[in-house]
Amino acid sequence: MQNFQRRERGEKRESNQMVFGIRAVIEAIDSGKEIESLFVQRGLTGSLFLELKALLKEHGIGFQQVPVEKLNRITRKNHQGVIAVISPITYQNIEDLLPVIFEQGETPFLLMLDGVTDVRNMGAIARTAECAGVHAIIVPKKGSAEINPDAIKTSAGALYKIPVCRQDSLGKTGRFLIDSGVQLVVSTEKTEDSIYDVDYTVPTCIIMGAEDVGVSDDLIRISDKLAKIPMFGEIGSLNVSVSAGVVIYEAIRQRNLK
Repeated sequence: MQNFQRRERGEKRESNQMVFGIRAVIEAIDSGKEIESLFVQRGLTGSLFLELKALLKEHGIGFQQVPVEKLNRITRKNHQGVIAVISPITYQNIEDLLPVIFEQGETPFLLMLDGVTDVRNMGAIARTAECAGVHAIIVPKKGSAEINPDAIKTSAGALYKIPVCRQDSLGKTGRFLIDSGVQLVVSTEKTEDSIYDVDYTVPTCIIMGAEDVGVSDDLIRISDKLAKIPMFGEIGSLNVSVSAGVVIYEAIRQRNLK
C-alpha cells in the first residue's frame, strides 16, 4: 500500500505555540493557523471580543471559558483574557481526501478515533497507523486528544506524516463514508463476531473508542460490522493503542494476502 499525501521528511517540525491577546488570536485565525485549543476569560466583553466571537463562529472553532486565574497561570503576559494554542500540524478534511484516494486507484484504509483523549494513546496509534499505511486518522473536533509535543513525541513523528482529519461530527462523517462506499467496522466487545471474521480488503474505516465507554451508540447503529478482539486471560480489555494495532494489522494481513 502506498503512503498517501505523507509530509516530506525535511519539513520543519514545530511544537505547539501559544498566542496571547484578542487581536493576535484574530490575526492567527485569519492567517490560517490551526487552533488546537482556545481559553477565554469568563465575562469577557467589548467590541474586539465580539469580532473574535464572530470569527470563531465563522470557522467553527470552539473555546473554553475559564477564570482569569487560569490564564494568569499559563502566562504573565498581557493576554487580554484570551489565549490560543496553535496546533503543530495542519488538519485535513476527509471529504476532500477520500475522492483523491479513490482517484489514485487505492483501496481506502481509514481509522476513526471516537473519544480517545489521552495524548500518548493518540501518538502511539498514529505511529502504528503510519507504519501500516493507513490513509488517514479521523477525530472529532470536540472530545479528542490534543495534538501537542507529547503526542508528537509518542508518535515518533508520525503525526507529521499521516493526514489527520478533524471533523465536526463523527456521525455525519460516518454516513458520508458509507455513502462513498466505505464500510464502517467498529471494534467493540458488544458482539460475538471476531475481528478475524471481517473482510478488510474492501474500502474500510476501523473505528476505535475510548477505553472506558467504547464507541458511541450513534456510530454503532450505523456501522456495517461489529467485531471484537478475542480475549483468553483474566483481564478483559486491552489498551486502546494496542487494540488498534491488533485490528490494523489483521487488515494488513488480509490485504497483503489478496
